[in-house]
Amino acid sequence: MAEQISLRIARQIAEVAKADWDRLVGGASPFLKWDWLDGLEQSGCVNEKSGWLPHHIVVANGAKLIAACPMYLKLHSMGEFVFDYEWAEAAHHAGIQYYPKVLVGVPFTPVTGHRFLTAEGEDRTSLIQFMGQALAKIAADNKISSIHVNFCLADERDALAAVGFFPRMGIQYHWQNRKFASFDDYLGSFRSDRRNKVKRERREVTQRGITIRAYEGAELTQQHLRTMFRLYKGHVDRLYYGRQYLTQSFFDEIHKRFADNTCLMLAERDSKFIAGTLNIRDNNAMYGRYWGCFEEHPFLHFNVCYYSAIEHSIQLGLERFEAGAGGSFKQLRGLDPEHTTSVHYIVDGNFRRAVERFLQQEREMIQRKRDMQLEHSQLKPHQEEP
Repeated sequence: MAEQISLRIARQIAEVAKADWDRLVGGASPFLKWDWLDGLEQSGCVNEKSGWLPHHIVVANGAKLIAACPMYLKLHSMGEFVFDYEWAEAAHHAGIQYYPKVLVGVPFTPVTGHRFLTAEGEDRTSLIQFMGQALAKIAADNKISSIHVNFCLADERDALAAVGFFPRMGIQYHWQNRKFASFDDYLGSFRSDRRNKVKRERREVTQRGITIRAYEGAELTQQHLRTMFRLYKGHVDRLYYGRQYLTQSFFDEIHKRFADNTCLMLAERDSKFIAGTLNIRDNNAMYGRYWGCFEEHPFLHFNVCYYSAIEHSIQLGLERFEAGAGGSFKQLRGLDPEHTTSVHYIVDGNFRRAVERFLQQEREMIQRKRDMQLEHSQLKPHQEEP
């Protein structure tokens, strides 16, 4: 690394020029864009009160920004979707203070993407390792128990594994576009018994007088986002384990800053919105994020969250639809299991060795689970075109 390389911590994304940050993001995940991260901060979703303290890493060569990563000092493990509650409990029993810890990633967003942003033309692997080693030293010097890089890319996993981070594997359920011409074409990829069940689930909703359509871009109004917030909050309030991570102010920020990347699927009955889901999209994929309903109807959730989003993805020519964390029932709707990756650094030596053993066993279990689920895919084997 050149001698003029410097690393600093930005306590808010506003300390980094928007143009400089987004130049590093390039065509990467929309969740990494300056506006998304700043929207979370300005709307009060991430702050000391919520237990997410921004500590973004910024690396410069002289005056030029050459690398960065979205980073947070965490006072708990909520809103991460890579679960380490058992680690925290084990650390407590061992007399180790687990919090605060460091998280590299996007708050409340289980979507794989770049976690270490690097400028074009720079040695990406070296910069990732430089930041990883710097984080390890910061943790050791400041009595921080651990570093967690969630939903990262394979090259980041490999680069950080070489400097002492342990990989962790997970599973999500994604829909892959096999160049489908229509939703009916997609239905043709199902095994016959499951195809008939999907048709019945679609028909059930239609027969109840429910229509579902997409609202995005210029036709997306602030009122649409206000409705979606009420749907989201109502759903969270009904769940005994529900956590409201987002504020109405953040939904307003989405409308002001992110309408071009936002797609609401709203269900309507008797001229009233009764359910909806918030999706974020880019040129390649649709990402399902939040769902809610004012009325409950059989199969409404599956139609709004999955079937309508997949149908719209086909119309847009997107490569895939990622339906978010959890839910093996998604496989019954044509979303097959895909691996997700995170990497972790534990400061305490004894605890570190225990976590390493656990992760080895967990990776083997996750691989077996995915292999078994793929054997029971609801889709017919895909024949690639020559």
